[in-house]
Amino acid sequence: MKKIILLLTCGLAFCTGTAQTLPKWANQAKKAVFSVITYNKDNKILNTGNGFYIDEEGTAVSDYSLFKGADHAVIVTADGKELPVRYIMGANDLYDVIKFKTGVNKKSATLDPAVQGGKTGEQIYLLPYSTQKSVEGQTGTITKVDTISNESLYYTLNMKTTEKTVSCPIMNAEGQVIGMLQKNTEADSPESYAIGISFVKGLSISALSGSDMALNSIGIKKGLPEDESQALVYLYISSSQLNGEDYLELLNDFISRYPNNMEGYLRRASFYLSQEGRGADAEKDLKEMFNVATKKEEAHYNAAKLLYDYNLSLGEKQPYSDWNFDKALKEINEAVALAPEGLYLQLQGDIYFAMKKYPEAVTSYEAVNKTNMASASSFYSEAKAKELAKADIKEIIALMDSAVSKFNEPYGKDAVPYLYERARFRSEAGMHREAVKDYNDIYDAVLGQVGAEFYLTRVHAEMQCRMYQQAINDINKAVELEPQNVEYWLEKGGIHLRVNQLDEAVTALQKVLNLDPKNAGAYRMLGYTQIQQKKNKEGMANLEKAKELGDKVAEDLLQKYSKK
Repeated sequence: MKKIILLLTCGLAFCTGTAQTLPKWANQAKKAVFSVITYNKDNKILNTGNGFYIDEEGTAVSDYSLFKGADHAVIVTADGKELPVRYIMGANDLYDVIKFKTGVNKKSATLDPAVQGGKTGEQIYLLPYSTQKSVEGQTGTITKVDTISNESLYYTLNMKTTEKTVSCPIMNAEGQVIGMLQKNTEADSPESYAIGISFVKGLSISALSGSDMALNSIGIKKGLPEDESQALVYLYISSSQLNGEDYLELLNDFISRYPNNMEGYLRRASFYLSQEGRGADAEKDLKEMFNVATKKEEAHYNAAKLLYDYNLSLGEKQPYSDWNFDKALKEINEAVALAPEGLYLQLQGDIYFAMKKYPEAVTSYEAVNKTNMASASSFYSEAKAKELAKADIKEIIALMDSAVSKFNEPYGKDAVPYLYERARFRSEAGMHREAVKDYNDIYDAVLGQVGAEFYLTRVHAEMQCRMYQQAINDINKAVELEPQNVEYWLEKGGIHLRVNQLDEAVTALQKVLNLDPKNAGAYRMLGYTQIQQKKNKEGMANLEKAKELGDKVAEDLLQKYSKK
């Protein structure tokens, strides 16, 4: 590291003109400027450059280019102390700036960001990184001030600089930092450029930063948003974007910063439950969640939801300790006792349902549907629980009517699952025309984008209410979409047979046998059809074939027609 420091010191960023002694405040201010060294995953140096502190808590700024692709980084202070870059606090690749947090060195100074921006003609000072006692830098003037996003400023400077000074601070006469020097696209240009310090200082992590390409190109840990609610959203989004260890580290950071927010403990407990052998850690976090909770009913609900989701994910595995559905039910009952809100009652019903206690689930869902939380989903939940509790089909259909009523006509795709279920219940109740209407509404809701299975399902309802032509049209669409599907051709043969379209039935059934030469049902139906066509010899032969293949009905038909 001493060789690196020597190299950086020898390349101190003086202008190609004459170096000048800076004002007295520079002797202390120089301690805020440091060298940055970034590394790749193989611990090889990626880039070196400059940066400086803007507060006493280790908040620092530099150029984004130094950090792009970096796995880790350190800074070297003016007194030669090496400190790690702990996490990134914000970045902007367009303006090539980054804000980050480092370890804190008590000997380091900080630069006070100027409240007022610089003005055209104002004298400014470039403060370079230096390990020397005396500080020599450059002076110049502001020749132009432009406004960029969020009313931040961008300066054009009457000053010739080199790449060695990129990301060094630009100071005003009072010793306040007004900007950060940027890369110059023309090496011999007599002008330089600096971005206003307010823009760099304002960089931050937001709730949506998890998908920020500029941040994701840096392997160094990212900090949390400053706003607590934004930090919660960031946690949620990051759960699907970070690997396990990185997400756990983020959870630890959240809990450290917001120790009284029960969400942190809840989410970490959930993470622990997804890991083998960490049930005890999850239990500890749940206890801490209860300790910090200001509303105990919320804590009981959170615990119940965690346990419910956990048990659903177990499959055949055994739960940790007594963390089963019974414990989840106990927790949600505590929540309901404190506040019988719809959200809590819904989860109570879901837990009863998972435990196959369907009458109890019905009671919970009924209570939900008497609150302002009643929805298509909650009505369907009650209908499904009643179905499994063997309730009257009319009551179930009435609940599905309530579910469908939550959508406006003409129906959109959101209504489709509920229309499907109502159609099924209506068919079971013998309300076949009503079921067909539901299927028609489904067809319209998805703009006709349906598959062969949909047509077959609608065929069954249409046949029950003697809508034969519609049924024929639908089965033709089914075989058109899936011409190699034996079931659809067999259904087509049966429909034609039922409406006495014998030639069409024969054609369909022969197609079945071309696809499946050992289909006993097709031989039986073909044999019966041929007998209706007075082709007894062919018909009896096909019935015999069906019998050989194990069709019991064909055996009865052979006995019946052999006597004629």
